[in-house]
Amino acid sequence: MPDYGQPLSFGIFLDPSANDPARTIELARLIDAAGFDLIGIQDHPYQPRHFDAMSLIGYLLAATDRVRIFPDVANLPLRPPAMLAKEAATLDLLSGGRFELGLGAGAFWDPIRAMGGPARTPGEAVLATREAIELIRAFWTQSSVRMQGEIYQAPGLRPGPQPKREIGIWLGALGPKMLRLTGELATGWVPSMAYIAPSQALTMQAVIDEAAVAAGRQPSAIRRIYNISGEVSPVLESGSDPGDQQIVGPIGHWVDVLTRLATEYGFDTFVWGTVPNGATLSMFQEEIAPAVRERVAEIRSARGAGS
Repeated sequence: MPDYGQPLSFGIFLDPSANDPARTIELARLIDAAGFDLIGIQDHPYQPRHFDAMSLIGYLLAATDRVRIFPDVANLPLRPPAMLAKEAATLDLLSGGRFELGLGAGAFWDPIRAMGGPARTPGEAVLATREAIELIRAFWTQSSVRMQGEIYQAPGLRPGPQPKREIGIWLGALGPKMLRLTGELATGWVPSMAYIAPSQALTMQAVIDEAAVAAGRQPSAIRRIYNISGEVSPVLESGSDPGDQQIVGPIGHWVDVLTRLATEYGFDTFVWGTVPNGATLSMFQEEIAPAVRERVAEIRSARGAGS
């Protein structure tokens, strides 16, 4: 069973709906004050009820102090990579290094096309993601960029500014080619429990790991970020079976499931899709997260002692 030894992180998947801007800002501040590590913002620009994800992230970074925020995940077909790289570097600098880049190849092609984006075949989507990663990294690290790809071109781009530190590129990958690209080039993988159950994720982890090794990388260098679903409930309903796609049960059940996801399924970061409030956030950070960290540390220590 995989456990890549990465430190654990916990986050909240924050709804970007535009119906109550003041409440969205208030929730971000509550998440920050509660001590969560991350806020994830979904990016569906064609969704009329959503704020623009990148604009919202910038506003929330300015309204918070320590939490890191990332698009979960950025819609590449509607966000040209050179501009995305500049946005990311800008947000990272202005926030003191609190931006990460979640990146997706695209889905829902009809609404993407309706907004002026391309409708790509699966092969084109993978190639576009590969070229985008190369272009974004070059933008962040080089003084001049010349790239002549099949999807993207940069004929003498003068990039800048550079980000405060190395920004993570976390791919929302599902298919085998995208998973291999994750292992080859990305610094993180972002699946969602609602679509990918733990048993499926375990098989996908192996594909990422094989590609990482083939590229001369350590699989342990790749973060594994899981968007989790469910609620804390007095009655245990789901989350015990590897095929479950949400966690529903009491606090102890949540601790058990998240511990297993970390020590048996390889995940190190959990972004919870919930309707947050002060009590829920405090409960998670005071009772669930510390217990999971303690249990995972004990298991890792015992495994190390037995090796």
